Amino acid sequence: MTGFGIAQAEIDGALVAVEVRSVNNRHFKCTLRVPEDFTVLETDIEAHVSRRLVRGSVIVTVRISNAAAQITTRINGVRLNEYLAQLTTALGAEEASRIDRGQLLLLPGVVVEDGGAVFLEHLRPVALRLLDEACDKLMTMRQIEGEALREHLVEYGAIIRSRVEAIRLRVPEVIAAYQTRLRQRIDGMLAEIGKTVEPADLLREVAIFCERSDIAEELVRLTGHLDQYESLLNAKIAEPIGRTMDFVAQELLREANTIASKSADISISRQVVEMKTAIDRIKEQAQNAE
Repeated sequence: MTGFGIAQAEIDGALVAVEVRSVNNRHFKCTLRVPEDFTVLETDIEAHVSRRLVRGSVIVTVRISNAAAQITTRINGVRLNEYLAQLTTALGAEEASRIDRGQLLLLPGVVVEDGGAVFLEHLRPVALRLLDEACDKLMTMRQIEGEALREHLVEYGAIIRSRVEAIRLRVPEVIAAYQTRLRQRIDGMLAEIGKTVEPADLLREVAIFCERSDIAEELVRLTGHLDQYESLLNAKIAEPIGRTMDFVAQELLREANTIASKSADISISRQVVEMKTAIDRIKEQAQNAE
């Protein structure tokens, strides 16, 4: 689901802004954009976001203005002289004097930062607090979108339930129609030789047809899955339901396909087609729902 949230605050003279945005994705994917000097925060930020959001491609952007004022650099003269003394001893004074002084600045401990560690410790809790505020705003947008989505999902469930009831009412008519057609067909063939069909034989054939095309069990399971689907939509506890809804939609589709394979009635087939169309729409939306 889509959403956006931003929060900002001032810390030690620096302006810190945290922005969170998400777009649809059936899985959770987090992309971080953090200033180079503060990439050490990435692990904490990603763990924090994963506890708040379950699905979606999430982009977290951290902006820090005037952070350079908090981090000053200086040359550690003592360490530099130690390196020069060691090089003079190893290479001699003449060779040591030819070494590029710029390369010496890259040696460990020669250039040091003052204030960076302190600022980072101040920044960490503030950044996580701003991240929470931004996620709250994002979730508010998601909830608004979720309410609109829920209306469509309720409509799709109502369509499926109405088709299930229509099929349930149609089943006795299909059996009666088959019995009538079978009697007419047999009577027509036996009339040519002056015979009539025994009621017991006719009933036996009708019973075989009923057993072969019986969809009562599938209708019961469909109704049960629909009840579970509606309970997910009406749940009072705010918790992720997207993956559960996707599973329920798969089970609905499984039963609908079984009904379609068992029934040769045109009317039932049409009802199944409309039912499967609604189920496919549920599956599409369930990929995005959290």
